[in-house]
Amino acid sequence: MTNAPADHEERTGQDGFRIVQRVLMRPDQELDVQALYLGGVSGFGGGDSETRQSGTDHEGDEDDSAGSYEADRGMTGFGRVNAVGHAVAEPAKRLTFGTYFNAFPASYWRRWTEFESVRLTMRVRGRGSIVVYRSTSKGHVLRARSINVDADVTETKVVDLELKPFIDGGWYWFDLEAGDEELVLESADWGFETERTTPGRLTIGITTFNRPQFCVDQLLNLSTDPAVLEILDEVIVVDQGTQQVEDNADFARAAKALGSKLRVIKQANLGGSGGFSRAMNEGVERGTSDYVLLLDDDVVCELEGILRAVAFADLNKTPTIVGGQMFSLYDRSVMHAYGETLAAWKWFWGPAPSTVHGHNFAQRSLRSTSWLHRRVDVDFNGWWMCLIPTSVIKEIGLSMPMFIKWDDAEFGVRARAAGFPTVTMPGVAVWHVPWTEKDDTLDWQAYFHERNRLVSGLLHSPYDRGGRLVMESFENHAKRMVSMQYGTGETILLALEDVLAGPERMHRDMTYRVKEIREIRARYGDGVAKPGLDDFPAPRRKKPPRRGRAVVSPTTTVGKVKTAAVGLLRQVRPVRELAHEHPETIIPHVDQRWWRLAQLDSAIVSSADGMTAAWYRRQPAEFRSQMVRSAKLHARLRQEWPALAERYREALPELTSPETWKQTFEGLEDTYRD
Repeated sequence: MTNAPADHEERTGQDGFRIVQRVLMRPDQELDVQALYLGGVSGFGGGDSETRQSGTDHEGDEDDSAGSYEADRGMTGFGRVNAVGHAVAEPAKRLTFGTYFNAFPASYWRRWTEFESVRLTMRVRGRGSIVVYRSTSKGHVLRARSINVDADVTETKVVDLELKPFIDGGWYWFDLEAGDEELVLESADWGFETERTTPGRLTIGITTFNRPQFCVDQLLNLSTDPAVLEILDEVIVVDQGTQQVEDNADFARAAKALGSKLRVIKQANLGGSGGFSRAMNEGVERGTSDYVLLLDDDVVCELEGILRAVAFADLNKTPTIVGGQMFSLYDRSVMHAYGETLAAWKWFWGPAPSTVHGHNFAQRSLRSTSWLHRRVDVDFNGWWMCLIPTSVIKEIGLSMPMFIKWDDAEFGVRARAAGFPTVTMPGVAVWHVPWTEKDDTLDWQAYFHERNRLVSGLLHSPYDRGGRLVMESFENHAKRMVSMQYGTGETILLALEDVLAGPERMHRDMTYRVKEIREIRARYGDGVAKPGLDDFPAPRRKKPPRRGRAVVSPTTTVGKVKTAAVGLLRQVRPVRELAHEHPETIIPHVDQRWWRLAQLDSAIVSSADGMTAAWYRRQPAEFRSQMVRSAKLHARLRQEWPALAERYREALPELTSPETWKQTFEGLEDTYRD
């Protein structure tokens, strides 16, 4: 998302004042993301919105009474952003800036900084009113201020707003309501009186693997904002692929735009943890950067978010990791990850309490969604966009050598234990391929899901023997077995064996395990993907399903236990003869569930991305072998947990130290390229 050039001198050069958030208005705004920036307001009236907003009279500074519903619409018929980037409200119409990128997340500034008030500065002309609103943590909307505008030339309007009411949640925003003539907003920003006006310096670290066009597009985007370039020490691209970023046709243009601020480091594939550790270490060693910003190679970044993250980190009470939220790259008004926490008892990540994955702002605005008004506290932030103070890196070290999966979660939990919180900041975001288009628990990545979940649990779980983690692991493997996913099951067992072997091998496995895992998976049908359904025999069954019954999803605990028991017992029965030669059915990935596959002897199952399919076939001998090994390994893991946890915790400083990582980086000439 390319920004119009910002006046960076005005943003950072005012004595005793710091702009922390600019209101974004772009004349070339694409319609699929317009709802994240600006909207029209159709009026006031009845409705069933979760939020309620105060009425339209403009007397007094604050009205705590609940009012009537106000609906957001597209801008057509309500206003526009003109060619020079000014928002124009049509006569007798209203535009709202109560949107994701333009509302001010007051509760986060209230919680994590020392400020008691925020200043809204607006440059306006025309006829009408500016109405400032605030919300509560419950999603109730209250009118805070009303400012009349009656000017043929541009005027500056300044409003100081207190932060005291925002202890649990809430936002500030304003609406532009035109009178009998147009009302024009030329610019607006939010800021604070502070002596800390000089922004921190920044190193951006991008880890890339065979996505050269994505990566180059991101470099070109970074080069367009003078305010970002002003605080940027260096962009470090850690290229771990075989399709080199520097070979892309557009790379020369990106290199010219960034000049000496761009550096490409080539190394063999060490996954996200290896690439980001390299970037973190380089950023720290440079000695001039206050922060390292980690970005995935396949994201589209709202550049204003970088400036907001740096400002928030600069003004925090304590060194703080500032994370960006994630929108879907495919459906760009959809928020895919608002904030994440770990469920400590079972040691698994997920949406933070009271949040929803997949919220669509085009269908449900910020103002009309109650849960968006609560402040959300997180345990970690994904490294699709994550700003880490170099002081934190110096204190706690680099990433664990996990290759991929759980490296960001483990780092966040480790930082929190050392006194450095993570804040996932609204208004700071990227667009990224959502997890709904992946199923990396089934391919070669299943090894890293399993191993790294267990290792991070050994390091940080507050419960005796990891709470329910060992049982969760056993159940996960059993589900793979009844689903005929023997290749995935074998990699899970390998992960268990490696965890039990101890922490000493983790750096070694960074460079060798991926190749070994893929070789293992290639021995099993579920690990052999083909591009088309016609590459397999046509489905056939000797007998149709009994009475034509469809497979029903178990919905109760009793039903799940019964289904699991029947599925497990069925695995030792002989395979129906025809199933050796023909799949019994085709299962689309959306229907791929363990309880469905447990009732089949063979099936063609498509992948999450829709690119390939694999032929699953039941193998009773393989099932028995893996289940016996799984039971023994999990029993051993539970028994040895206390001693094993102590070994991993003692090894943690060395595993994450720059010195150990440098040895891994320097030994790359003896490794393969994945």
